[in-house]
Amino acid sequence: MNDALLTRIADALERIAPPPLSSADLATGPAYVWNGSTIDAVDAFSPVDYALLTGIDTQKQTLLDNTRRHAAGHAAHDVLLWGARGTGKSAVVAAVVRKLQQEGQDIALLQCAIDELASLPRLFSILREARRPFILFLDDLGFDENGVGDARSLRSLLQGGTAARPANVRLYVTSNRRHIVPRHLSEQDDPVNPRDVVDDKMALSDRFGLSLGFHAMDQQAYVDIVSGYAASLGLSFDPLEAIQWATQRGSRSGRVAWQYVVELAGRNGMAV
Repeated sequence: MNDALLTRIADALERIAPPPLSSADLATGPAYVWNGSTIDAVDAFSPVDYALLTGIDTQKQTLLDNTRRHAAGHAAHDVLLWGARGTGKSAVVAAVVRKLQQEGQDIALLQCAIDELASLPRLFSILREARRPFILFLDDLGFDENGVGDARSLRSLLQGGTAARPANVRLYVTSNRRHIVPRHLSEQDDPVNPRDVVDDKMALSDRFGLSLGFHAMDQQAYVDIVSGYAASLGLSFDPLEAIQWATQRGSRSGRVAWQYVVELAGRNGMAV
């Protein structure tokens, strides 16, 4: 077999070979994204400052304590953050990791899209070889009636399955539902075994050692959040206008508060 033919064969094999499992240095980056086949570094990891997250003091302190233990190699929980939209569930996960990094802790955030859950065993096999702790972040997780099988798969990955998450990884999951999988009153009328139906749907949320609830906030808490954001940018604001902004959107939340402050910054010719 001549050299030219060997070269053509080698080129063909290279074209059909699967991509490398990781395209990023897992030892140095502050944050990453898993796309189902590769891990990519996040170029600019700049979450909201931990101190600016107000109205959720108990939740953020509990999450910080748990994450600090994980960063130190101590026992720590997987965490379910559930509750109303825009109340800071996602923001506090990134903020806690960033705060610990600023304190000198070697820990990284890795986000996985919820439509890539089937690839988690492959991701775990990569992270198992890494020498640093990771927070695996699944944002806005929820299963409909057809997704109960996926919920069971995730349950086995959290605890007890043959491909369970490695010791250097903890899952932080946000969901609008306390039990992730929807429940209905009709379950109580199931003729087969209603208790089994309910227990099966609750079993996934029960796998999380910590369950932190985030609830709709009152008017004063909303104004306090606006005040904190505005002060950090050196902006003044009219509380009544801030309240009207929230009323028009039908929601008082940290997300709406930030959107109002972005509006203020734009009016004042500032970039945020």
